Amino acid sequence: MSLETITLGAGCFWCVENIFARIKGVVSVISGYADGNIAEPSYQQVCQGLGDYAEVVQITFAPNQITLEQLLTVFFAIHDASSLDRQGDDIGRQYRSTILYHHPEQQLIAERLIAQLSAEQSFEQPIVTLVKAVNNFYRAEDYHQDYVSNNPENQYCQLVVAKKIAKFLQEFPHLLAAENALAPVA
Repeated sequence: MSLETITLGAGCFWCVENIFARIKGVVSVISGYADGNIAEPSYQQVCQGLGDYAEVVQITFAPNQITLEQLLTVFFAIHDASSLDRQGDDIGRQYRSTILYHHPEQQLIAERLIAQLSAEQSFEQPIVTLVKAVNNFYRAEDYHQDYVSNNPENQYCQLVVAKKIAKFLQEFPHLLAAENALAPVA
């Protein structure tokens, strides 16, 4: 089976990791930091804006089961791609909207979808999502991996992440992996 990888930043990685992990054809989702300029950044450094990193998820998927366009359609549906360096109350450059492609074909697909969404005026303001080649990726600390599932009592997960998951479940039930079809919201 042939696999591809794409790296996406859509605000807090806790919000997006749990959603993409539910999608059929997604083999793995790793929370991490990318597109920065210091080696081995920590969560504390990223939160302080050191190294200019974005919180991202690196998604490995089987393109014969889920297309990149389908994944990017979910990506644009679950965050505000017109909000510069912010998602809701999460403010800072680490929360920027970004697509870090791993090969030129992914760049073309991302740019084509952004042009389509812009032409359709899918957002009230212009899309500010950065599209660029991935230049680095560092896996986030272990406690960030599968955070929502491991911390369902966390208030942020209950108030913020659960709403994004509910929206995804309502809009994209056809993309759910069979084992996630009846999964709880948080």
